[in-house]
Amino acid sequence: KPKQAPKASPGSNAPKKPETAKSEMASAVASAYPHLAKNQQQIKQLLDASYKKFAQARELFVKQKGAELAANISILEKEVEAVKRQLIEAETAAGIKQVAVPQFAKAVEKTEHDVAAPVTTPKSETSEKPPKKDKPAAEKKQAVTSGNKKSDNAAAADDQIDVGRLDLRVGRILQCEKHPDADALYVEQIDVEIMEVDPSAQPGTPVTCPPYTHRPDAQLNPKKKVEIMEVDPSAQPGTPVTCPPYTHRPDAQLNPKKKIWETVAEDLKVSADGYAVWKDCPLLVGGSTKMTAPTLRGVLIK
Repeated sequence: KPKQAPKASPGSNAPKKPETAKSEMASAVASAYPHLAKNQQQIKQLLDASYKKFAQARELFVKQKGAELAANISILEKEVEAVKRQLIEAETAAGIKQVAVPQFAKAVEKTEHDVAAPVTTPKSETSEKPPKKDKPAAEKKQAVTSGNKKSDNAAAADDQIDVGRLDLRVGRILQCEKHPDADALYVEQIDVEIMEVDPSAQPGTPVTCPPYTHRPDAQLNPKKKVEIMEVDPSAQPGTPVTCPPYTHRPDAQLNPKKKIWETVAEDLKVSADGYAVWKDCPLLVGGSTKMTAPTLRGVLIK
């Protein structure tokens, strides 16, 4: 019978942990080469000492450079203030009106400068400024801030989409008849010679027209009926149509990306009384007379 290999004792071939292997190797090297272990220890001590010295030198260098930069900033600020005073004096002598800087901007600058490096103003500089000019400067600051608020409000009003953005005018339709190729469309003959602008390019333009009984669609179903808005006979073609209290500020050209006409058209309708309204505010021809629909009520104006 062949001889069987002896069984290995459990744990004899198990892998050793890295830490155990390193410690055994270090002890073996130290026992075999004691001078090498001593040199490694000395090298480690030198590296630690060098790192500490480097950290101390770096901290000292940062402090010195920070102090130098703070001193340079202080000097530059004084030079800038001196140049500003010279410029203001020269402009005042030349008759140029001075505009005060808003107060909140100065407060921000002071807090930033105080945190970086506090600067004390000499007494000679403060004595040069007469005390009488403090009150006008404050008044100028208030005027500038109020002007900024007004400009912001005006900009917000210009960006708001309402009926005041449309250039609505009175036009004259000479004839209105159905389109020969489309039952849902109509063909209008418009007198454009007396108009300052082309009324066909203005969506929803109010127009004057013949009496309602002369229209070819007078006997249609109310759901399919189409009427033209009527204005006072005294109204002249080209008269602007406004809608108080909305400010009349028509755009030179409607931006299709902003969808101004689409937004306004949702609330442009005929009221229960037969008047043209936008959000229940009547449209006024020349700021005085209303536009009316002959028979239709509660419908949108297209």
